[in-house]
Amino acid sequence: MNEAIPVTRDVDHGTAKLMPDVDRARAWLLTVDGAPQSYVDLDEPTYLEFEYARRFGHVLDAVAEPGRPLDVLHLGGGALTLPRYLAATRPGSRQDVVEADRALLGLVVEHLPLPEGAGTALHTADARAWLETAPADSADVLVADVFGGSRVPAHLTSVEYAREAGRVLRDGGVYLANLADAAPFAFLRSQLANFAAVFEELALIAEPGVLRGRRFGNAVLVAAHHPLDTAALARRTASDAFPARVEHGPALREFIGGARPVRDADAVPSPEPPDGAFGIG
Repeated sequence: MNEAIPVTRDVDHGTAKLMPDVDRARAWLLTVDGAPQSYVDLDEPTYLEFEYARRFGHVLDAVAEPGRPLDVLHLGGGALTLPRYLAATRPGSRQDVVEADRALLGLVVEHLPLPEGAGTALHTADARAWLETAPADSADVLVADVFGGSRVPAHLTSVEYAREAGRVLRDGGVYLANLADAAPFAFLRSQLANFAAVFEELALIAEPGVLRGRRFGNAVLVAAHHPLDTAALARRTASDAFPARVEHGPALREFIGGARPVRDADAVPSPEPPDGAFGIG
C-alpha cells in the first residue's frame, strides 16, 4: 500500500495536486484545479492508466518497428507520462517536452523525476510559439496534449497550427492529439477538417458511446502523410478494458461532413466539459 503523502502546490495556471495511488506503490495522479491531467507509475512506466493515453500508446507502438528510437516532440508535459513510456519502449529516443507552466514542470521534476538516460529535454514555452521555431522535418512523432484548464487553447485549434505541425514532421511522421467534445461535434469536426487540409491520412480513435453522441469524452486524432495501419490499431484498441473504435476513410469523411478548416482569426478553444465528465480512466 502506498503511504506517500499528497502534495498540493499553486502553479502558474491553477492549483496542482499529486495524489498517491493506494493500490500501486509508486504511482501518482496529477490534477490541476481538480481536473485529472496525468497518471504515472514510477516503477512501471509502460503502465498507462488513462484510456486516451493507452490509445496514444497503441499508435506509438505501431509508428515504427518495435524498439526503434524516435525523435518525438511533446506539446504539453503534464507528469511526463508518454515521455517515460517511450524511454522504456524505445530506448535511445530523443524527446523534447514543451510545457507552458514552469511551476507545474518544477513540481513534476521534483517529485516524479525522470529516470537516468531518458533522453528527454524539458522546455518552458508556449506550444505554438515553440512549434513555429522548431526545425522543419525534425520529428518522427508530434504529440499534442495541451489543455488550459480543461480546454485546448484556441491558438492550437487552427489550420495554421496544423500546417506548422506538418512542417515539423518528417514525411513518415505521425501527429497525435488528445481532443474532447460531444455531439454535435462542431469542434472535433473542425479539427479533423484542419488536419485533412494538411495530411493525406487521418484516423480518429474514441469509444463508441462518444462517437454516437451519448456523452462528452476524449478522442485521439491521428494524422500522417502515409497510410496508417488502421486494422492493427482497431485490434489493439478493441482489446482495451474500455474498447474504442477507429474511424477512417469514407466513414471519417462522412463524420467530418461539411466542416471547414478554421483560421487563426476564427479559432476558439475546445468546449468546456460538463461537471464530472472526466475521472480516472
